[in-house]
Amino acid sequence: MTDFTELSARAALASHRLIGWMYWDPVAIERYSALGIDNGFGFYVNSRAAPLLPAGYQAVAASFATINPEFIRACVEVAMATTTAEDIFAQRCAAVGEGLRQHVPEICDDLAAMAQPLWATADALTLSGRVLFACHREAPRPDDDLVSAWLAVNCLREWRGDTHFAVLVAEGIGPVAAGILDDARRNYGGWIPRSRGADDAAIDAAMAELELRGLAAGGRVTDAGLALRSDIERRTDELTAPQWRMLGEDLTRRFLDVVEPVGQRLVERIDLTAGPNWMPAARDVSPPSQV
Repeated sequence: MTDFTELSARAALASHRLIGWMYWDPVAIERYSALGIDNGFGFYVNSRAAPLLPAGYQAVAASFATINPEFIRACVEVAMATTTAEDIFAQRCAAVGEGLRQHVPEICDDLAAMAQPLWATADALTLSGRVLFACHREAPRPDDDLVSAWLAVNCLREWRGDTHFAVLVAEGIGPVAAGILDDARRNYGGWIPRSRGADDAAIDAAMAELELRGLAAGGRVTDAGLALRSDIERRTDELTAPQWRMLGEDLTRRFLDVVEPVGQRLVERIDLTAGPNWMPAARDVSPPSQV
């Protein structure tokens, strides 16, 4: 039998890489700046959440789950005082098509050919509890099949993200604690929670929360904490396997054959434009050094 949980994990990594480079793309930032947003401030938040922006920063902060709500508030308020969600979305789409054709031209035709089945899969998924996915699914779908396919993959990726945050909530893992656990799992040395806007006080409080549950001790994540974080990832893979089962094994493997060979090149784009730590979900997991 096909192991769709394993395929789900592979497809998630491929999807993170296919999508993630865009959030720090200089062409995209230039396009946001041209809308009047100084230096494209908040481009990660506003481009990722564009279809949800009219609902206000509270909805965006809830959907992002682990990023400091005050930072999200600043991003959304600046954007909404300057331009429109529709214009941000349109500029992102334009930058995506431009970037894919420049950086990974060899996959463009094959990816474009998958637009229809990818959207059929997204359209068949339940909306329940998946707000960011739902907003992206209802956003305009461009005539450019390449950009349309990318947007469909992004929809599937956000369905996974919404699902992952639901697992964290079910486990009672707070937003900063989630960053600490993932940081330990990835051997990031404390970078992840700070990159999401957590200060010393927030990190200390979250570490105390983890220590009360036996998931950390002496300011470090324990084996139990690492095991829980690995289990959360496994459960996320299991709960999102239906996406790829709906797409079907043949098309899922075709998607992987298209994206996986250029995945590391897209990560290198993130390294070049943002730095070597950003978009941790698009990176291979290093053996943890904290026990």
